[in-house]
Amino acid sequence: MNKPIIYQLVPRLFSNFNETRKRCGTIEENGCGKLEDINECALRSIVDLGATHVWYTGVIRHATAARNNPAITKGQAGSPYAITDYYDVDPDLAKNESKRMAELESLIKRTHEAGLGVILDFVPNHVSREYKSACKPKGVKDLGEGDHPEWAFSPLNNFYYLPGERFTMDKDLHGYEEFPAKVTGNDCFSSHPCPTDWYETVKLNYGVYYQGGGEKQFCPIPLTWGKMLDILLFWASKKIDGLRVDMAEMVPVEFFAWAITKVKEKYPKILFIGECYDPNKYDSYLAAGFDYLYDKVGMYDYLRGVTSRNWPSAGITQQWMQHGDARLPHMLYFMENHDEQRIASGFFCGNGACAEPAMIVTATLTQGPVMVYAGQELGERGMDMEGFSGIDGRTTIFDYWGVKSLQAWANKGKYDGAKLNDEQKELRSFYQKLLTITRDNKAIQKGKMYDITYAQWEGFNKSKQYAYLRHEGSETLLIAVNFHDREQKVKVRIPNDAFVYLGMDEKKKATATDLLRGGKQQIVFEADQPIELTLPAWKGVILKIK
Repeated sequence: MNKPIIYQLVPRLFSNFNETRKRCGTIEENGCGKLEDINECALRSIVDLGATHVWYTGVIRHATAARNNPAITKGQAGSPYAITDYYDVDPDLAKNESKRMAELESLIKRTHEAGLGVILDFVPNHVSREYKSACKPKGVKDLGEGDHPEWAFSPLNNFYYLPGERFTMDKDLHGYEEFPAKVTGNDCFSSHPCPTDWYETVKLNYGVYYQGGGEKQFCPIPLTWGKMLDILLFWASKKIDGLRVDMAEMVPVEFFAWAITKVKEKYPKILFIGECYDPNKYDSYLAAGFDYLYDKVGMYDYLRGVTSRNWPSAGITQQWMQHGDARLPHMLYFMENHDEQRIASGFFCGNGACAEPAMIVTATLTQGPVMVYAGQELGERGMDMEGFSGIDGRTTIFDYWGVKSLQAWANKGKYDGAKLNDEQKELRSFYQKLLTITRDNKAIQKGKMYDITYAQWEGFNKSKQYAYLRHEGSETLLIAVNFHDREQKVKVRIPNDAFVYLGMDEKKKATATDLLRGGKQQIVFEADQPIELTLPAWKGVILKIK
């Protein structure tokens, strides 16, 4: 398939037009985005930005302070990853709570009509401590139903237990009782989790006996496998196009090899995108059926380091080379998501425009997918003190909140950007040009890549600049970026090996058109002939060679 360009948004935040922003405010005080308010105008704006898919984050019903015990809920709005009912839509997102599933189905239909694919969350590793499904289909048994809590481990159980121990924390639990205690979601085998643990969740049991040396008891198939497959098939039946699998590496790969095969037998086009941080596990999870995996500990971390002026740009080469030709197209690149600090925050760049060269690399280096987090294209800073989430450079996922940059773009549901300032408009224009080029250009979508940074010498600073080629058929792109805070005059040379590897023809006279900023220049497109470029501070060029 073509290279997906994913726009991640949290509906609770994206379509919330309430500007109260009271710290620790309730839903009545601070408001909450609704699925119905992600209207045709919103979807058109996402298409215009260049996206091919939308990842709607936090749609499934999860714990909130109002509906659940606040002592074991993070923030007023709760974590979208503390699921309380896998078969339900979060009531906060509905204008008519009794028709919340219908409102989601309507959003899926609207999204498809706009020409976008739909991605939802699948959270297989853990659930809320207060999980109980009221919406499960007839004949489906609930998680934990039939468990033997007197057993610390059994493949017949859905949860892990600590027999004889009561769940406690260093605070009043407001009457919450859990005996025996269940194991906490981040593999915390203690009845007394710390505030930094995922104390609001409990770990699901896929048949791995962690306290028994990691022994795997997969024959017969553990009961949790069947229940989670039912959940996957339920959501796949909603005509979605993909599932982003939360903390995939914390679930045994054998389950995914079994479950993804069964899901794809019925829904062959559905995508599985895994949040995975251990490179040693990448190949096994791809072999299990995942289409794409996060490249967080590789490319994201390195580009952040280059942008922060800690590491040389030439090291980008090592990040893509570690994957090899087979794995590279399956690695998802991003510069922001809900877990990471905002580019424009005081913890990262302080200015969203400073990451433009990193974003060009992120979007155009490989055939793999690229993801943008709502507000990134507007320079959202994420420096609010919302409540449970403090001033940490991240946009909260735990609180009811109005995100200023998104509200300026949304303009009370018009999604026309009328309230954006000039700096925000300029940054969004860059993202729109970049992502549209990425989406519509066959050399980026399907073509080969050749890294030419190694071949540069005089007139090219390998600590601050980076260059590569993308080529498909008769289309050739020369991409060069500048991580320097000043404009640079550079000379880029294309080695003979690049012409041979990509099957390009040499030309004594060629026209290079900058797809990003406009303008043309005449160049000599031959091996080792210097091409002189002007790269503004924190910018780049995408030159189409003709």
